[in-house]
Amino acid sequence: MPRLFRSGSRLWSRLAIALACGAISSASLVGVADAQPKKPAPKTAKAKKPAPRPSKPKEEKVAPPTAEQKKALGELMGAFTFGMTRDQVLAQLAKSIDERYAEQIKATSDVYTQDKLRKEKNKEITRIKQSFAEFTGKKTGWDVSVIDDEFAHNTEESMLVYWENQGGKNQRRFFFFHGGELWKMFIAIDTKQLADDQRNFAFFRGLMEARYGKGATVAGRVVWKVPEFEVQAVDKMAFYGAFGLLIQNPAKLRAIAEIRAANAPAKKDKDQIIEVIKEKEGDSGPDLNANKDAVDAIISGAKGK
Repeated sequence: MPRLFRSGSRLWSRLAIALACGAISSASLVGVADAQPKKPAPKTAKAKKPAPRPSKPKEEKVAPPTAEQKKALGELMGAFTFGMTRDQVLAQLAKSIDERYAEQIKATSDVYTQDKLRKEKNKEITRIKQSFAEFTGKKTGWDVSVIDDEFAHNTEESMLVYWENQGGKNQRRFFFFHGGELWKMFIAIDTKQLADDQRNFAFFRGLMEARYGKGATVAGRVVWKVPEFEVQAVDKMAFYGAFGLLIQNPAKLRAIAEIRAANAPAKKDKDQIIEVIKEKEGDSGPDLNANKDAVDAIISGAKGK
């Protein structure tokens, strides 16, 4: 075979490869038989593909609470309902405190003791009123506390605290308001009521699930969901030596999350917002004493183990 033909064939092969790679255009084929072989154009660096976004962790699927378990969860609401104002919550607390002290006053005929009990009652009610805090951007004593990840500043959020310290307990209930309306409560449970080998979140979770059924694990919390409310078991042992029970209105989650995002100066890593938003059906809940028994039952169950 003539050398020229063989050389041309090799050249055509190179051109075919170059065309396939997009290195040259069809216009450059004019007079290609007479063209001299050229050095291939330097390869351009390929653009790096953006790293795939990490997928959101899938929420564990669990069976919804049964009717009996839902009723037990509802007892954590006590005498309170979502949408209550601060004054309505205070009135309900004052009523409960009045009833408790009335029994003590009735149990004694000593006038001095009765007067002392009345003063103690008034002090307790005053203390609750004075606990009211508005989160308007000014540093508060709650910004580093057992509830530091349950509120945000400059978002129309505020809070009341009720200290349930009867019978040697050191239990606090925090009432959180948005726009002046109650939307969630956080109960801080002092773990000193438990034995040393029971003061861990795995044990507490076992107690909760024995009473309320299996909960889903979401961002380190154990969550039970029904349309009217959500309940979460929260581990606060590492820094505060406590467990927490959170009861919140799922219908408010999305709106509050958007307000927080719009007003936050920086991303708040600890902010807990649940994805599923459901409608509130309007459960008035049982009375305050039923709620007290519901929380105590969890601890009592531990003491019996």
